[in-house]
Amino acid sequence: MVLLTMIARVADGLPLAASMQEDDQSGRDLQQYQNQAKQLCRKLNAQSPDRCTLEAGAVNFHYLIAQGVCYLTLCEASYPKKMAFAYLEDLHSEFYDQYGRRVPTVTRPYSFIEFDTYIQKTKKSYIDSRARRNLGSINTELQDVQRIMVANIEEVLQRGEALSALDTKASNLSSLSKKYRSDAKYLNTRSTYAKVAAVAVFFVTLIIYVRFWWL
Repeated sequence: MVLLTMIARVADGLPLAASMQEDDQSGRDLQQYQNQAKQLCRKLNAQSPDRCTLEAGAVNFHYLIAQGVCYLTLCEASYPKKMAFAYLEDLHSEFYDQYGRRVPTVTRPYSFIEFDTYIQKTKKSYIDSRARRNLGSINTELQDVQRIMVANIEEVLQRGEALSALDTKASNLSSLSKKYRSDAKYLNTRSTYAKVAAVAVFFVTLIIYVRFWWL
């Protein structure tokens, strides 16, 4: 279930539009999460990963950055990541068409609050189970969710760790993983050659022994 949606300018974290599920509908106090969403938007910059999932216990934040705008949503942890990012892509396409050129010039928070109408309509299509089953033809490149970085919201907000730093760590881990696989392959190859050489030496020794002692 989509609980909260926020759209903000990456350059300064200025909120441009937002929509939040009513507390009695979601069964949660969403004010805390709304504050976390604002903090997160203020921490983003040009070096932040363009897609990221931030775990927050029973819920997850998912965000997408495109054309200098962050599209962020809060969903229950059980909500499919594939659907969450498809939802954000949908919002991005419509928002950019309507307001893309005006984004750099606005100075007032929630200058495009009327976009909430489209958010509410789109959110319903991703909540209804029948509609969700009909969304199976989403762009496969978008749905490569295994590549989306995952972090913890508390690490990012309370410890003050920049998302760009997390992205660098993820890249470093990926490089180390590749190096490990390469080294392991090299060692396995050397081990195989060593075994073959040992067998060959054994047979040569055996042949020499038989030739000189039994013939």
